[in-house]
Amino acid sequence: MARKKAKKPGKSKKIIRYRRPLNINVGMIIFGLIFVYMVFSVSAYVRRDKIRFYEVQEGSIVNNKNHTGIILRQEEVKHADKSGYINYYVREGKRASAGTRVYSIDETGSIAAFLAENAEESVSLTPENLSELKKQLTAFSLTYDSNQFRTAYDTKFSLEAEVMECVNFNVLDNLGGVMDQAGINFQQVKADQAGIVSYGIDSYESLQPAAVSEAVFDLSSYTKTAAKSELIEKGAPVYKIITSDQWSVVFPLTEEEQTAYGDKTSLTVEFTKQDLKTSGSFSMFNGTDGKPFGKLDFDKYMIQFASDRYVDFEIISDRTEGLKIPVTAVTTKEFFLVPTDYLTQGGDSTVSGFHKEVYSDSGTSVVFVPADIYYSEGDNYYIEMGGDDGFKAGDYIVKPDSKERYQIGASASLQGVYNINKGYAVFKQIDVLASNDEYYTVKKNMTYGLAVYDHIVLEAATVMEGQLIYK
Repeated sequence: MARKKAKKPGKSKKIIRYRRPLNINVGMIIFGLIFVYMVFSVSAYVRRDKIRFYEVQEGSIVNNKNHTGIILRQEEVKHADKSGYINYYVREGKRASAGTRVYSIDETGSIAAFLAENAEESVSLTPENLSELKKQLTAFSLTYDSNQFRTAYDTKFSLEAEVMECVNFNVLDNLGGVMDQAGINFQQVKADQAGIVSYGIDSYESLQPAAVSEAVFDLSSYTKTAAKSELIEKGAPVYKIITSDQWSVVFPLTEEEQTAYGDKTSLTVEFTKQDLKTSGSFSMFNGTDGKPFGKLDFDKYMIQFASDRYVDFEIISDRTEGLKIPVTAVTTKEFFLVPTDYLTQGGDSTVSGFHKEVYSDSGTSVVFVPADIYYSEGDNYYIEMGGDDGFKAGDYIVKPDSKERYQIGASASLQGVYNINKGYAVFKQIDVLASNDEYYTVKKNMTYGLAVYDHIVLEAATVMEGQLIYK
């Protein structure tokens, strides 16, 4: 039986990995710390509320006011002295002298029948007529406001009146000789006084300013009728004549507007629809219902408003120049009031402050305490309240070169903003000249105030004075 050969001793084939020890050196520690700091800083920056700022600029605020007023003028309605068919000879808004033929009355209806028979050859609009209608439509489209829909009806009335007049003029001019040959007789009515002719009749021709009330401005109840070439009854209104270039616009006033215009004797206004800016004499009065109204008196441009009873206009306010800042940037702060003649300088320095009495076990002494002056008004300076080294209510200050003392206590508040030019919030006083819902115009070149290009906190309520600001 064969013997197995014994295995020769040798090296094992199993491999054991050698673990190298972790060597942490100073460089890795520093890098790790820097990395952690950067992660923390970025995270804190992302999570931190951002303080928005505003750069102060020169500017102005114009608080123009929009109004709707009623036009009052010297006008007289003329009535027909007999029944019949009426035809007009003077266009709407045209000036007629005394003796000018305004309309004719045909009692038999022969003119109406004749015009109907000759309608094809007589009814036409000239290029001049079409150009005038185009101007009216263009003006309406450029100034149309959906909130003032009544202007659509006013324009419709004006266009109808214009077309009616143009047709009548053209017909009568073309067929005047033919009617004479046909033996058609009619009564011609002439103007008994000079003035502007208008065919829009309402109930306000004789309205006086003293009789105005809020009810007059209820446009939903306002009606205006247009005199037309048709059969009319005796005594019916046929036209009205405006006899003076003097006219007025009366409009309601709010309490704020009463205060704003109380000392005004004239106002500059702009009539938007007519693209007209002019000035008028201004006065205020109370209507029959006790409500306040304003009245603007004019002595020109009346003819441009001859067909209107109500007019939209804008009162142009004075421009107030200064520094323009947002309303949200403004806050208020309380200050102590101290007499200006107590201000002094500390020793050889140019730092301003006050001599304050200090009490100790060894007695009373006077020390110089620096103070920032925020505002000067009359005989008083506005200085900071509180602080361990500052001034508190009840402290005494001593007048320079005198034994007079003043006890701090009186205070007042100032409007201001937080200036952040130095990287932290510093209160700066402002003097408001004008305002609207979004901005203030404040006085520039104030000794302790703002300057152009200063950076201020946009929302004052988000910071505190002295807070560091990260832009």
